[in-house]
Amino acid sequence: MSVQTLYTAATGMGAMETKLDVIANNLANLNTTAFKAERANFEDLFYRNYKLPGALDQQGNYTAVGTMVGLGTRVSSTQTNFGQGAFATTNNQLDWAISGDGFFPVIDTNGQTVYTRAGNFSINAVGNIVMGSADAGRLLDPTITIPPDATDIVVSGDGNVSVRQVNQAQLTQVGTLQLANFINPEGLLKLGENLYQETDASGPATTGNPNQNGLGMVRQGVLELSNVEPVRELIDLITTQRAFELNSQAVQAGDQVLQLVANLRRF
Repeated sequence: MSVQTLYTAATGMGAMETKLDVIANNLANLNTTAFKAERANFEDLFYRNYKLPGALDQQGNYTAVGTMVGLGTRVSSTQTNFGQGAFATTNNQLDWAISGDGFFPVIDTNGQTVYTRAGNFSINAVGNIVMGSADAGRLLDPTITIPPDATDIVVSGDGNVSVRQVNQAQLTQVGTLQLANFINPEGLLKLGENLYQETDASGPATTGNPNQNGLGMVRQGVLELSNVEPVRELIDLITTQRAFELNSQAVQAGDQVLQLVANLRRF
């Protein structure tokens, strides 16, 4: 067992530590509105080739296999599962969920358009619909303003926002929601606070009315829940802990062998 064994096992410990971080984040967000679970992917590292496959033997025949020893592993990426989360009925007129693909565009504090699946909205002091956040009043894009005398807010599946005002029997439309979608949602940059930002990997946003051109339908009075599956995460947690322990034992074993070899060389 060489010094390389220690480094190889150490890469396994580092990779498992990253996977534990991903699992911990998933479990921490079990109750985060519209949170999307992540998965850590791994790839093997370079190989030390002692004998290449297809070498000629003494009889001039090609060997079927070679002799190669890998040098460990690393995290290649973390992928986001954008599968639909379950719905929780709240009966709140400003709680909206997207059934299907798409994101709500909102205007961030720096004026840039960002995107969210979390549909827990509120009304600010001037009647604009904003994300339900205590830190920033991010407006819907396009902006929708609710009149001060509105008694009810009604959102249709195709995104039309209407209100019922005092002493009026008919609904009055005050705006239409827009949804955005991307060729590669997994390429979006996660900003925290349930927000995503467009990147070169995600491709440009394609916006349109809900329930059209592949965009999802808007449901009022419900919220999309986190799509984290606790049982699966706990199973991954156990297997990852065991893998970390095995790599740790390989490091300890390698260190003991190296100490034994060093002691033998003294004689």
